[in-house]
Amino acid sequence: MSKTLFIADLHLHRDRTDITDLFCHFLRNDAVGCDALYILGDLFEVWFGDDNPCPMIKHVSERLKELNDTGVPIYYIHGNRDFTIGKRFCKQSGMILLPEHKVIDLYGTPTLIMHGDSLCTRDVAYQKFRKRSRNPIVKFLLLSLPFAMRKKIAGDIRSKSKSSNKQLTLEIMDVTQSEVEKDMTDNGVQLLIHGHTHRPDRHHFELNGKPAERIVLGDWYEQGSSLVVTPDGMSLENQAFISPKVED
Repeated sequence: MSKTLFIADLHLHRDRTDITDLFCHFLRNDAVGCDALYILGDLFEVWFGDDNPCPMIKHVSERLKELNDTGVPIYYIHGNRDFTIGKRFCKQSGMILLPEHKVIDLYGTPTLIMHGDSLCTRDVAYQKFRKRSRNPIVKFLLLSLPFAMRKKIAGDIRSKSKSSNKQLTLEIMDVTQSEVEKDMTDNGVQLLIHGHTHRPDRHHFELNGKPAERIVLGDWYEQGSSLVVTPDGMSLENQAFISPKVED
């Protein structure tokens, strides 16, 4: 049966082997034979550069390439945690890097896909940081630094992000509906799929006088999460971990 899979916000990290194990199981089982796999950002918890020697990253890259070699196309959109993933890693992993906003033909339905962080416009401080960090010159300069320095900078950013998020309300960290409607209208679609907010759900509303839907992908902190789409419908599905969580 034809199916297309969407995942996001795995936040893979060497200290969470349970997530890595489940993802590799997902690639070798659920994703085999699918029409396409879309990873909508934050595959990794933090990214220091394509030259990262971490064994976990190499293992994940090999499993992705293994799936791609079976004929399954894998598409990737940058997240806010791994927006410096580059062409080198994508080539090694058999992934095709997509722009931040992409309209795809999903079994006859034009569908906008993105990570989703750009929709959270009430988080003004983050949007300012996002604009600065996505500047091509800033990214080039950052990736030109020695690996050890990049690792420290990424770790500092991660710590500050966790600290600042504790001070934000759930409303501020969620998407802004007007921004959702603007992006969908600008791209001529009635269906949007994104991640980032870690609030899996299907939101139905009216857009330009027609039924519209926004589907939010789940994170992988407590279980695996994916959106399975077939020509006949779609569903958000969860998977239990296959190995124990390593406690901090």
